[in-house]
Amino acid sequence: MTTVRQRLNAEAAQRVLITDGAFGTEIQNWKLSEADYAGSLGLTHDQKGNNDILALTMPTVPETITRAYLDAGSDIVSTNTFSANVISQADYGAEALVADINIQSARIARRLADEYQDRDGRPRFVAGAIGPTNKTLSLSPDVNDPGFREIDFDYLKAVYREQADALVAGGVDFILIETVFDTLNAKAGVMAALEAGDALGRDLPIMLSMTLTDLSGRNLSGHTVEAFWHAVRHARPVTIGLNCSFGAEQLRPHVKVLSEICDTLIMVYPNAGLPNELGAYDEEPATTAALVGDWADHGQVNILGGCCGSTPAHIKAMAERVRGVTPRRVPQVAVKTRLAGLEPFTMAA
Repeated sequence: MTTVRQRLNAEAAQRVLITDGAFGTEIQNWKLSEADYAGSLGLTHDQKGNNDILALTMPTVPETITRAYLDAGSDIVSTNTFSANVISQADYGAEALVADINIQSARIARRLADEYQDRDGRPRFVAGAIGPTNKTLSLSPDVNDPGFREIDFDYLKAVYREQADALVAGGVDFILIETVFDTLNAKAGVMAALEAGDALGRDLPIMLSMTLTDLSGRNLSGHTVEAFWHAVRHARPVTIGLNCSFGAEQLRPHVKVLSEICDTLIMVYPNAGLPNELGAYDEEPATTAALVGDWADHGQVNILGGCCGSTPAHIKAMAERVRGVTPRRVPQVAVKTRLAGLEPFTMAA
């Protein structure tokens, strides 16, 4: 029986695939009220801004956005669950709803992905999105106590495991650990996903996406893209790449580095340029599509999409730009890294 990992790799060998775009900035366009967010759940905290809870209170919002991305050409859609974990939901007093939020969001994405696949026969996939939380395992939040940590590794792993289990129950194909600013946080997420797969008795493919904090190509915990790859490669991620922080122009050199050293699919979904003085994103779809299309032309990416500020129009422009472009060939053996001069080795099957 063909696995979902094999199906994704087979599709990516034929063409550059397209994932979706932003949820947060798209939801802002709906100008929802507190009542819209809160629904009839009876929570004691204000819910306005809790985008994830809309899967329960106004499911038409994430459904409409997901449908728009599928109409634009997405092969992969993600769940609207970036902050659907007990740490982030504690800000809204909604910790008890974490499982329900993830399950329902996954069901929305699964139903729509299957609907579009049944309609035209083209495979569609669902990525269960897991965001970084606002806690870090690598750095102290107290400048006067460098050794202090608000949480520990096992606790964060359990937080991620709860979310991963619920996403799988809702029908996702992959666990997408995205916007990784702390590599140790990501490793907690990786372990949670691996354990979730073990509990299911099957491969649960992991997607990993790092976010950079400066133009030198490091995340907040100080890892370069090369170091990040070597820290997580053991998990056999089905994709690795970059998202958020910057637009495509700023990510260009780091995409090139990853494409040269990673023996897995490269997925990159940048912001729609840099925000203006009001925090809005002005980069036109054609501009973003031209920039990411250049990566495709040079054989550096397998999957493209958008992060903050990107819209269905951006996704449509990308899909049109890379149609017919030969996708990046995934090397069977990673090449020698410039970081430490490590000899290449063969990935286990």
